[in-house]
Amino acid sequence: MAVNVPLIGELAPVAGVRIGTANAGIKQTERDDLTLMVLDEGATVAGVFTQSAFRAPPVLLAEQRLKGARALIINSGNANAATGELGLQDARSVCDSVCEQVLDLPADSVLPFSTGVIGERLPLQAMRNGVTVAAQKLRADAWNDAARAIMTTDTVPKGVSRSVQVQRQPVQITGIAKGSGMIKPNMATMLAFMAVDASVPADVLQPMLKRIADVSFNRVTVDGDTSTNDAFMLVATGAGPVRLQAADSEALSEIEQALTEVAQELAISIARDGEGATKFVTVRVNGGASSQDCLEVAYAIAESPLVKTAIFAGDPNWGRFCMAIGRAKAQVDPAKVSLYLDDVCIARNGMVAEGYVEAQAAEVMEKDELTVNVDLGLGDASEWIWTCDFSYDYVKINAEYRS
Repeated sequence: MAVNVPLIGELAPVAGVRIGTANAGIKQTERDDLTLMVLDEGATVAGVFTQSAFRAPPVLLAEQRLKGARALIINSGNANAATGELGLQDARSVCDSVCEQVLDLPADSVLPFSTGVIGERLPLQAMRNGVTVAAQKLRADAWNDAARAIMTTDTVPKGVSRSVQVQRQPVQITGIAKGSGMIKPNMATMLAFMAVDASVPADVLQPMLKRIADVSFNRVTVDGDTSTNDAFMLVATGAGPVRLQAADSEALSEIEQALTEVAQELAISIARDGEGATKFVTVRVNGGASSQDCLEVAYAIAESPLVKTAIFAGDPNWGRFCMAIGRAKAQVDPAKVSLYLDDVCIARNGMVAEGYVEAQAAEVMEKDELTVNVDLGLGDASEWIWTCDFSYDYVKINAEYRS
């Protein structure tokens, strides 16, 4: 199931990026599961990656090769994680096969990305065959194909295109993402790839990407689990008319805002498509002593199985929210806490609100989209995150993941 995930429409090409996809048969037999992106010379690439201690070999290799990136090779169906030195060799081998097929690529310029089952080695021959096919199909207008090919348990592909004016010139942005379960990004996301045709210096692009991640993909949680393979990549191809330097602060700010909006749309789509999701939930925490306190409380609510199952059931059992707020690693004074579902006040000053009618809260919880509002009453800080409920299907999907 998915909660009002927007249809992606036709994604626009970004000058300087060519894409090919193939069905390598890694786990899929009915759709493509391998994507090759080739970047024109002169592109700059930024990336943020999972902070899991079990970082997968492709993550290690991609981060190592970030500076000289000219191509990305992405497979679904197998994470190549918890595979040790052999997994690193396998990732290098797949990258080498890209260089064999796309002859102008320098050695060590291919970045690998994998998603899927953890603990199994890549099917190398199948992937080499897939690379051969994908390299023969390279074209500029294949973003929609890529959005489908990177999916695992996603129910729909996720992609956004946007054109903006910067310095009176057009700038094209397109991004795709995958993710449905094992979702709590930490410095990155599940897998996301965005490109802009402007020229942006690498030393500007990397901190920009970190800021974008922190207000987009780092605001999503489905189940509180951070993947071994998370990566969020941003390519500035320089193939468009806008060429920026570090001193162009106003123009860079405009591009960053547009990129942030695209990333946020993708992040929200991931929360809407959480495994088994029936409801999309925004958690807003106001009145915190610090932003970190607000985020701690928001995540405690959004990741509580008891809260999430109550939301699935449409049960306004507000004691579960109090429980989650109380266990957060944040400054909390129960006597100052207020709780709302949309605009229905359930609790004020840590106790049931005067005049509270449970039927009104139950009506809010029957919606497929709702907001949990918490006021800590301790300061001016305010933060938000996006999440979803826990349904029977979440258990079913994950119980049958390898079958």
